[in-house]
Amino acid sequence: MKGILLILGITFVVFVSACVSPPTQPTKTDSSFTYKNVAIKWLGHAGFEISGPEKIYVDPFKINKSGTADFILLTHEHFDHCDPESVRKLQGKNTEIFGTLNCVKQFTGRINTLRPGEEARYPDGITITSVSAYNLNSSYHPKNFGRGFLVTVGNVTVYHAGDTDFIPEMENITADIALLPIGGLYTMDVEEAAAVARTIKPKIVVPMHYNSDAFGITNISADPEKLKELLNGTGIEVKILKY
Repeated sequence: MKGILLILGITFVVFVSACVSPPTQPTKTDSSFTYKNVAIKWLGHAGFEISGPEKIYVDPFKINKSGTADFILLTHEHFDHCDPESVRKLQGKNTEIFGTLNCVKQFTGRINTLRPGEEARYPDGITITSVSAYNLNSSYHPKNFGRGFLVTVGNVTVYHAGDTDFIPEMENITADIALLPIGGLYTMDVEEAAAVARTIKPKIVVPMHYNSDAFGITNISADPEKLKELLNGTGIEVKILKY
């Protein structure tokens, strides 16, 4: 894990020195990590690559890579989650695409829609389960507009919350790894994400959907270190990834 690089600026004036430290920066690890037999890589914004026996992508957006995905999961139709250019870079003839109807109707091939609570099971121990994702007090993401996903690979379950607030349905979520938005405005903020984590009790939480200016998404600034502070002492590890 990369530590914080501390740079000391020293100025000597008549034998008097002063040390100046820069503002604290988030403690970021690499862009990926492995838990048991599953590798998780952050692609930036809400995008992730989940690798086990199969390669699964969730909400790829403005990606600069290509390759063949086994599964592509798209949480809703907004452009930063349902990006046709990124999907086509990853789609092969056997790629299974999951998403809401208004999103997946833009594509051809093996297209799937699941209502919350429905699941699809595949060989190699892979299960894709659709769960609810929505805002409680705004019109950005009304109920039934979008989805979250539970991705089970063998004995590991990854929860991608989608664009959502802390909603009652989350009390029924069980996952080893939770990928949670923290940017506020369109989704839950850091405090809500901490409350979700305390409810779900995953082994690992990864913050997402924040500080996305590089993707053209503004006004969702957040400090992921605050999530670490709020979950200190809970036994839940917070991994702050880079992309």
